[in-house]
Amino acid sequence: MPAWLTKPISDPERTRRVKETIAELGLTTVCDEAKCPNRVDCFSRGTATFMILGDSCTRDCRFCAVSHAEPGTPDPDEPRRLVEAVGRLGLEYVVITSVTRDDLPDEGAGHFAETIGAIRAGLPNVGIEVLTPDFSGRPELVDVVLKAGPDVFSHNIETVRRLYKEVRPQADMERSLRVLEHAAGAQYDGLIKSSLMLGFGETRLEVDATLRDLRRAGTEIAYVGQYLRPSKGHLRVQRFVPPEEFDDIRETALGMGFAWVSAGPFVRSSYEAERAAQALMGDLCS
Repeated sequence: MPAWLTKPISDPERTRRVKETIAELGLTTVCDEAKCPNRVDCFSRGTATFMILGDSCTRDCRFCAVSHAEPGTPDPDEPRRLVEAVGRLGLEYVVITSVTRDDLPDEGAGHFAETIGAIRAGLPNVGIEVLTPDFSGRPELVDVVLKAGPDVFSHNIETVRRLYKEVRPQADMERSLRVLEHAAGAQYDGLIKSSLMLGFGETRLEVDATLRDLRRAGTEIAYVGQYLRPSKGHLRVQRFVPPEEFDDIRETALGMGFAWVSAGPFVRSSYEAERAAQALMGDLCS
């Protein structure tokens, strides 16, 4: 591993408190399920990204460590417990994602809306970001989530067009772009965000083309990070992108008209997500 892919040891006491709260309330985080390299950092700062609708995904992306299995029935009490966790941890901004639930009639859109509504009712000053699956490209399901009023609507593009079938065999780049475009064109006052990872074998020209596609679709916030292989059963890392190249990508993307760009080896779609939202929308928690 390159020297720039190291992190300092973080606060173990705060990490323990976050993990105990999550376990006690029977919640799931994408931090643990996806083996995110930032999870100890985030836990030590007293935060986490919650993953609703279970811990088993109906799709099997070749970069992702989340379990691919038949999911269980959604838990109707999950939104209440998530609100309790946010309150206990004193979070001012929360990111909520989910596994893909192609098995459900509404693919989980209603559960997203219920979770957003529960936070708004119980903790009205907390900023909310959702990172959703593509809902099979069904605009009416995207609207269910948007109407619940998250501050940021995010859907990740993940990789470049040429590599889509290798990296995300059950997804479709055009479908994901349509989801973002629909959200950007809807009667929605929040921000539109997407992320991609580098290291699958993409070229810089392909990265720039993907960013242009995202911008044309109405995406305002772009996050670009380094893919790290979660296990030997996942795609190999083809290249470790140096920090200075990420810096150049950030400047290029800002020149395309994005309002905020985070790019770096440890950048992930939910990592320090509140920075972009608060910079562009003001203090969401005031």
